[in-house]
Amino acid sequence: MAGVRAVGVLSRFATSKYSPLSGHACRNLSVSSCLAARTHVSYEVKDDVAVVRLNDPTSKVNTLSVQMQSELTEVMGEVWSNGAVKSAVLISSKPGCFIAGADINMIQACKSSEEVTNLSREGQKMFEKIEKSPIPIVAAINGSCLGGGLEFAIACQYRIATKSKKTVLGTPEVMLGLLPGAGGTQRLPKMVGLPGAFDMMLTGRNIRADKAKKMGLVHQLIDPLGPGLKSAEERTIEYLEEVAVGVAKGIANKQVALTKEKGLVQKVQDAVMGLGPVKNKIYKTVSEKVQKQTKGLYPAPVKIIECVQAGLDKGGESGYLTEATNFGKLAMTTESKALIGLYQGQVICKKNRFGTPEREVKNLAILGAGLMGAGVAQVSVDKGLNTILKDTTVDGVSRGQQQVYKGLNDKVRKKALTSFERDSTLSFLSAQLDYSGFRAADMVIEAVFEDIHIKHKVLKEVEAVIPPHCVFATNTSALPIKDIAAASIRPDKVIGMHYFSPVDKMQLLEIITTEQTSKDTTAAAVAVGLKQGKIIIVVGDGPGFYTTRCLAPMLAEAVRVLQEGVGPKKLDALTTGFGFPVGMATLADEVGIDVAAHVAEDLGKAFGERFGGGNVKVLQTMVDKGFKGRKSGKGCFVYGKGKKDKSVNPGAEEIIQNFKLAPPPAVSSDSDVQYRLVSRFVNEAVLCLQEGILSDPVEGDIGAVFGLGFPPCLGGPFRFVDSIGAERLVGMMRRFEDVYGTQFSPCQLLLDHAKDPSKKFHK
Repeated sequence: MAGVRAVGVLSRFATSKYSPLSGHACRNLSVSSCLAARTHVSYEVKDDVAVVRLNDPTSKVNTLSVQMQSELTEVMGEVWSNGAVKSAVLISSKPGCFIAGADINMIQACKSSEEVTNLSREGQKMFEKIEKSPIPIVAAINGSCLGGGLEFAIACQYRIATKSKKTVLGTPEVMLGLLPGAGGTQRLPKMVGLPGAFDMMLTGRNIRADKAKKMGLVHQLIDPLGPGLKSAEERTIEYLEEVAVGVAKGIANKQVALTKEKGLVQKVQDAVMGLGPVKNKIYKTVSEKVQKQTKGLYPAPVKIIECVQAGLDKGGESGYLTEATNFGKLAMTTESKALIGLYQGQVICKKNRFGTPEREVKNLAILGAGLMGAGVAQVSVDKGLNTILKDTTVDGVSRGQQQVYKGLNDKVRKKALTSFERDSTLSFLSAQLDYSGFRAADMVIEAVFEDIHIKHKVLKEVEAVIPPHCVFATNTSALPIKDIAAASIRPDKVIGMHYFSPVDKMQLLEIITTEQTSKDTTAAAVAVGLKQGKIIIVVGDGPGFYTTRCLAPMLAEAVRVLQEGVGPKKLDALTTGFGFPVGMATLADEVGIDVAAHVAEDLGKAFGERFGGGNVKVLQTMVDKGFKGRKSGKGCFVYGKGKKDKSVNPGAEEIIQNFKLAPPPAVSSDSDVQYRLVSRFVNEAVLCLQEGILSDPVEGDIGAVFGLGFPPCLGGPFRFVDSIGAERLVGMMRRFEDVYGTQFSPCQLLLDHAKDPSKKFHK
């Protein structure tokens, strides 16, 4: 999900343990002017160094809110007017967070691009004052330093960062459809070079402290401290402050240099990068890459390039003006509103609205060590859950263990884990062939084959050995949970937990409740999912639940499109061109042609003609020939050794040809094909809301984007309807309905929105 991989990055940080006025804040100031008025920023003078501390008491993270900016401006004014202060340190008292970025609410409160541009200009002016400070300012960074937080830090004269895993620097604005709007597009290229700056701003990726030092983002690193009389976090912040104060004194006394002398190689490299033809080549290469990756559907990357180019080619004044203007324009785009909506939805879906379960799940057991079972085991042991992985064969157990090891070892190769941490994590895993240890299980997750009889069998076996409080969760993608729970002696403890493959990469977890599922069972399932790091939607029971039910009619339409002569490559191009990160033919191969055929057959029986489309025998014949998708090496495509090494499968083309249909000219243009596919997905999503499978549109959008790859730039099916207009969508569906019948009949809720344009799914 490259389009949104940094969405939600501001919501991951720990709750503050610090008071905003801790220590000897406001020494040398009048008590009334400081304590009565300021809540987010405090400072004290240590010798001749002003230590400015940030801590928003209303949030888990510090953001550059109106209040924070106002108090910072006030405090810095006092610092600069104090003749006894020779230098300053800017530090956060909040564990795991320096400044996580700007306050999105400030942007959303604006009604025009001009208002947002003015916000950007104010931010630029504030950081210009920091950059031109009469005294050196040291940014002491521990935890997340993102977006406006990084722009603040790079405006300071010196930066020190802890080597904590929580310390990351980055510019995630592009993931919200925006750009660094407080000078970031102008300062970053000069600080880390053009290629490095583009990589940061166009990907939104987080930079760890050690890499930030190599890039030139920070000057100095310190090791975090372990626990002592105080917590590790408290000791680290105190140590960071102590080091930063010493450095600030050294800078003021000319004992610490702000810049180090560049070597000959660096000087030559800088000179080459400054040449017009070289810069133009970089602009061209980056622009082409952006176009290829975004298909022109995301305006922010293009505007970022424009800002950088304006600053380097026309001077700083032009660069800052272009940055502020483009920031304002982007904030008003539907793409930015869609991506911000996803971010906010993600924050909602990372909370347990069902409360704290009566018993914490400490011991987990998983049935089935296949791809899904081993994936669930990996994300569980990774978060310290004692996990049993059971299978029926030695080979199965061995393969599952190897998958977990490989997943963790990949993190070691990427330096996200040490080998010691990998081995410690693996100690939480126990692989076995029997039910020993299940008597201590707090939750069992079954990930056996998608067959109701097999699921009934294991459910009965498990209930004979687990304690009364133990939750039984089934990882089914389509079978109704009530049908599985029919074999249970305690249906209130049965729940669906639908993970998506690969489990360690896909963020979504769809939890399915029946009318008999207790609230405590749901709370326990959500708590486990959150511990595993998942974004969670909770939906009602029924064939296909929400996600599979939305995907199935779209896949059925994709099969029909293939039968009508649109080849797999063209089908992929049409769907990625609409914004899906993975083409439909490739998606079918990834899901598994056998799984797709099985789901199509089951949901076809459940929903009848409405789930019709292409002939399911196309899929069944492919399965009979061994074309099961990527896992078998052949599906719609033939797969080589490399990830991108694939070509159209002639065998699949031959099968499709045997089921060939004549394409109706009235509804077969490229645009028609795209909307035929998307409208069936969207209509089913809206019907799920109408029928109560979904509790609200937010979870519908989150589930579609994070579970199924619905285009992030559209914000999900419900925001898409709000954006395109229900009336327009219904009009298109009526055209398709005239040709294909009830498969394109709009549901009643969609018709209601079409009749009344004032009705919106999102306010």
